Amino acid sequence: MGKIIAIANQKGGVGKTTTSVNLAASLGVLEKKVLLIDADPQANATSGLGIDVETVELGTYQLLEHSCKAEEAIVKTNSPNLDIIPAHIDLVAIEIELVDVEEREYMLKKAITHLKDSYDYILIDCAPSLGLLTLNALTAADSVIIPIQCEYFALEGLGKLLNTIKSVQKIHNDKLDIEGLLLTMYDSRLRLSNQVVEEVQKHFSEMVFTTIIQRNVRLSEAPSYGESIINYDAASKGASNYLSLAHEVIKKNS
Repeated sequence: MGKIIAIANQKGGVGKTTTSVNLAASLGVLEKKVLLIDADPQANATSGLGIDVETVELGTYQLLEHSCKAEEAIVKTNSPNLDIIPAHIDLVAIEIELVDVEEREYMLKKAITHLKDSYDYILIDCAPSLGLLTLNALTAADSVIIPIQCEYFALEGLGKLLNTIKSVQKIHNDKLDIEGLLLTMYDSRLRLSNQVVEEVQKHFSEMVFTTIIQRNVRLSEAPSYGESIINYDAASKGASNYLSLAHEVIKKNS
């Protein structure tokens, strides 16, 4: 039975998509069967795995509308053991379209729960907001990974996200767990980076992943080639960071 993990933070630019794509690819390389669901209208996870967003006919939008089966929207990627349900800019409209729909928070859950039999891990790349799309992801998920960048406003907004998670646990999904807080964009030369790491570890000790994702040029180059860091440069610091995170996730769930 697989596990559904949402990767969420309403702040933009904290490394959600980078983490979704590269953790998914790393788990795949470690011989886990992985499905990545792109639930962000920017569709960066889709293009980051080499899929032309313009050609997407069936994706997360149709899945949430229940106008196609999950199996029909799944696309193979060129990364081992990794499939994706892609996104398209039309996903922007779904929040408005679902507003009056009954049980609108459960649309994704209903569409994908049965896939847990076919995959070891299903990762959901969330949009940078706490809207209906993210709510659907948190309602469908077993746990959530929260990327936090090692920068000045890192902890700002974290309280808000944790409150949202609490209310999702209370109302929609009492099984939702926090998989862990992931420190990203770490630069060991910056005092600020080190302060943020200390601060987060002090406040959230047990919840923080041991792996820290460091700033890495190769990591930021990879998406423009439509490749995960594992395919793009397996010897890079970024690749070893994400492989280490994947090992940690597997160990936690074994």
